[in-house]
Amino acid sequence: MSALEAEIEETRERLASTIDQLVHRSSPKTIVRREVTSVKSHFVDLQTGAPRTDNILKVAGGVVGVIVFFAVVRKIVRD
Repeated sequence: MSALEAEIEETRERLASTIDQLVHRSSPKTIVRREVTSVKSHFVDLQTGAPRTDNILKVAGGVVGVIVFFAVVRKIVRD
């Protein structure tokens, strides 16, 4: 019975470790940290810290485009 008890205890420890990992991975702080890192890596090279100007310019161009679109629509509606 000793071998069986040892196997059960080992299985419990693995299960407890797996549950701890799942709790950590699903905690709101961990999720937010992971998402912030993901967004940040889109605009900054995480290894060198250098900005990724191509992605920054794409987003800036999109924002400017949306602003211009709304300005034109507003002008058309007012006239």
